[in-house]
Amino acid sequence: MFFPNTSLHRPRIHKQGFACARLSVADLFRVILRRLFLIPLFLLFLPVASFADTAVPCKVVGIADGDTLTARCGKKPAERIRLTEIDAPEMGQPFGRRAKESLSGMCYGKQATLKRQKNPDEYGRTLARVYCNGADAGAEQVRRGMAWVYERYATDRSLYALQKEAQRAKRGLWAQKNPVPPWEYRRKENTKNGGKPEDRFRLRSTATT
Repeated sequence: MFFPNTSLHRPRIHKQGFACARLSVADLFRVILRRLFLIPLFLLFLPVASFADTAVPCKVVGIADGDTLTARCGKKPAERIRLTEIDAPEMGQPFGRRAKESLSGMCYGKQATLKRQKNPDEYGRTLARVYCNGADAGAEQVRRGMAWVYERYATDRSLYALQKEAQRAKRGLWAQKNPVPPWEYRRKENTKNGGKPEDRFRLRSTATT
């Protein structure tokens, strides 16, 4: 009687099956690796996409005071820009006009890059960090003693170091014996005029160069 030699066939079947399983796992592993590789690439280019509009060339066409300017970006209408994290003296304060002249000399008629915040302020002004010819206009105003760090909104701790440097050197407004922060000045003016919002006085006091 003939008995088939199953021992010759069984290993072959198992080997083939095992080879298929091995190939399938390897393919799956490669797919996972590819996807994991794509995630950091996506994260790398995400900030570029988020701030794509900052690459649009802007030109500063007006200066209102020491922390507010008007810029025209590309083909868009001109927009009023409030520099973030700083607060310059009001035009009615000592150094108010000099702060405006300082910002004008730095930015007026020059190319600017804007790093916008998501939402405008309550007066519709764009809130942005502004770089004029590559220089951070807000930080430079603080360094020159032409603006205070706006403590209520400041998040960049390096601005405080610039303010201390200006204080020690008695630059700009720090040459005064008792300089009054602009937010306190506005509060007093608003109280006298019956106003409530802190910045309402600022809205009336601005004038475009």
